[in-house]
Amino acid sequence: MFWKSTYNECIKIVAKPRSYIGMAAITALVGVILFAMLVDGHKYVSMITSSFEQTFAFKGNLLNGYFMAYIVLQMLIIHVPLLIALVTGDLVSGEASAGTLRMLVSKPISRSEILLSKFLAGNIYTLTILIWLGILALGVGNLLFGPGDLIIFKAEGLVILPGDDVLWRFFSGFIVAYLALVTVSTLSITLSCFTDNSIGPIVTTMAIIILFTIIGNLDVQVFDSVRPFLFTTHMVAWRSFFDDPIREYEIVKAVLVLLTHIIVLLGIALYKFNKKDILS
Repeated sequence: MFWKSTYNECIKIVAKPRSYIGMAAITALVGVILFAMLVDGHKYVSMITSSFEQTFAFKGNLLNGYFMAYIVLQMLIIHVPLLIALVTGDLVSGEASAGTLRMLVSKPISRSEILLSKFLAGNIYTLTILIWLGILALGVGNLLFGPGDLIIFKAEGLVILPGDDVLWRFFSGFIVAYLALVTVSTLSITLSCFTDNSIGPIVTTMAIIILFTIIGNLDVQVFDSVRPFLFTTHMVAWRSFFDDPIREYEIVKAVLVLLTHIIVLLGIALYKFNKKDILS
């Protein structure tokens, strides 16, 4: 019964027009970035490398598919949570506002299983969004610009990664990025259990992300003890796979913090959903 319920939840997501906003937005944004780089990418790379040219001589295809994929992920991975919350924030509150929640809980399946099926369906949608982003960034990027070594420009210097040592880093980075997006999905589903309004959980999720991001970026000592425990601090932990050597400690810490948030938020959601008044 649980898997049938999960399948039904996936069908509901597919049937909602807003579910395709994420796909369309990502396609449009990646398309704009790739087109801009195709036209003026060499000027962009020259501007970045100009400060290093007195020390290094750059040869080969710097503007390659791997470099483009890294740029695309840098630009979009922090904006994808909005597209995720747009769908997952509606999974419970949408049922309540439509009046179908009462009928749903009357089926021979526990409330916990209902919520877990929504949680799983939401994360399947999240995975679909991330896979589509990966196809556009890596697949289309390599088709347009070709493969090559990945050179990452950082404030502290350059990281040069051979082309045959890059794909596994992207794959590993996608796993950590997916975990971060699952945290956002879980947060929006949890908030969705507290209201019958579909817009509230979506807006509140984004407000929390913005607030946590501001706290994380403010160079103020009072936030130093809080910053490591905010999930937004670890949403870009995927970039640690592109360091040489890889910062394994940072990755493990990020995974533990994100998993803790997911477990705690899901526990709150299960408690609230089991206590939710569906008769009023």
